[in-house]
Amino acid sequence: MTLPIEKSEEPTLKKTISIKVWGVGGAGCNAASALDASVLNGVQILAINTDLQALEASAAAEKLVLGAKRTRGLGAGGDPELGRAAAEDDSQKLMEFCAGADIVFILAGLGGGTGTGAAPVLARMARESGALVLAIVTMPFEFEGARRQQQAQAGLHLLKSAADAVICLPNQKLFKLLDEKTSVMDGFKISNNLMAEGLYGVWRLLTRTGLINVDFADLCAVTRGRHAAGSFATAEASGERRAEQVVEKLMAHPLLDGGQVLTDSDAVLISLVGGTDLTLVEIDKMMEPLKRQCENAHIIFGAAIDEQFAGRLSVALIASCRPPSDAKTTAPQPVREIAGDNTPPLHFLDKTDDARPPARVTPPPPEMTTEQKQHLLNAQNAKDRKKLSRMQRELPLEIVFKGRFDKSEPTIRHGQDLDLPTYIRRGVPLN
Repeated sequence: MTLPIEKSEEPTLKKTISIKVWGVGGAGCNAASALDASVLNGVQILAINTDLQALEASAAAEKLVLGAKRTRGLGAGGDPELGRAAAEDDSQKLMEFCAGADIVFILAGLGGGTGTGAAPVLARMARESGALVLAIVTMPFEFEGARRQQQAQAGLHLLKSAADAVICLPNQKLFKLLDEKTSVMDGFKISNNLMAEGLYGVWRLLTRTGLINVDFADLCAVTRGRHAAGSFATAEASGERRAEQVVEKLMAHPLLDGGQVLTDSDAVLISLVGGTDLTLVEIDKMMEPLKRQCENAHIIFGAAIDEQFAGRLSVALIASCRPPSDAKTTAPQPVREIAGDNTPPLHFLDKTDDARPPARVTPPPPEMTTEQKQHLLNAQNAKDRKKLSRMQRELPLEIVFKGRFDKSEPTIRHGQDLDLPTYIRRGVPLN
């Protein structure tokens, strides 16, 4: 008898990488609007906000009002707890947006309500769906005040715990790129462009087939599961000294702190794009100083040829540094858990000053027997007599004569001489 041969299921092979971009909150939606959807071929861009009016101004093709039943589209009012709760309310919709994604980018500004509170929840949901989660966030300017800075730091801590890597852009560093005549609108446009650069760089890295290829697995090796603070930088140069110039521009990038970020990193991914005139000597000139700067890091290098880059050289760099396991955290104490996450979350502001005072009402003492009461009374009387004797020795009192009333009869009531001061009659010591 011939037995039927069972056919083994072929594994599903993917030809392309599914990338989704979520702009969260006001700053995140502005950054998502700055992205050119025609350039990011096949990338799904979604704007997410609790503020309906701000959301309608976004240029993103897809939009989601977060927590509409809770906020009624009026925003989170700068309260991260409200932003977190709004994200939890729409968890089912968000999980549907995650379906099939290989990489989810989260763009957000920390310090406010929606971006700070919702971004960690979104990151956790995207990771649960199996996607690689990379967050690119901005931190407040110093002039925005201490409260906003505290909320941003607490939100960043939560986001690092939920996402695979977080690329953080402190807005204060933008002053290195501005002059006195730069307007407010132009300043925030530069911030949005820096966030967009990071996303474009990763997209080009993953969609171009190179001579020395860098693929999705390489990106995962640098970022997945590290919960680390990452930095991103891009630079471009042209001309005869383009190799040296592109390194100089990288080192001057505000996110690399003059190269200190590379020194502290333990994993660095470098992707190079040049024209058909790119030479091995130029690659060596570019990589040599970078290799010295991050000599303790694991370096993944890729290079691609694009005819549109003739005479030009473009470099994208991702640096990741895993925090020490024994490092002491200075984040606020955890008070609330995010559902489904085993990482202890933090409250966004330390409210120890508002702690409830201890109760003033004390419970009644336990019942005492007659013998115990008599013993306690005798001990108290002995203690009072001893204290009175000591006080009288320390404070001798002069004898006060009654003068013309010296021969008068004393005023006796219930066996006590009322002419004597009360404190003497009752044996009360004077302090």
